[in-house]
Amino acid sequence: MTGKRTKDQAAAENPKSDPTDESNRIKDPDEWTTGSEPMTGAQASYLKTLSEQAKAPDAYEADLDKAEASKRIDALRKETGKD
Repeated sequence: MTGKRTKDQAAAENPKSDPTDESNRIKDPDEWTTGSEPMTGAQASYLKTLSEQAKAPDAYEADLDKAEASKRIDALRKETGKD
């Protein structure tokens, strides 16, 4: 064996090297399969912090799902200049 790897072998060993792989692309929260689950603790904490920084306490609701929390986080990041 020559020790050389084919492009397919290299991609299989390191999926980051395949620029056509879209399996990890950023998806719209409305397309998430777990979007209807309760938001994570990290989302809740970050959303609470951002809502305080934006002086928009109504943006935080404890019973949001993951998808809605993500949308609100994105909006508040833009509003507070973090995006």
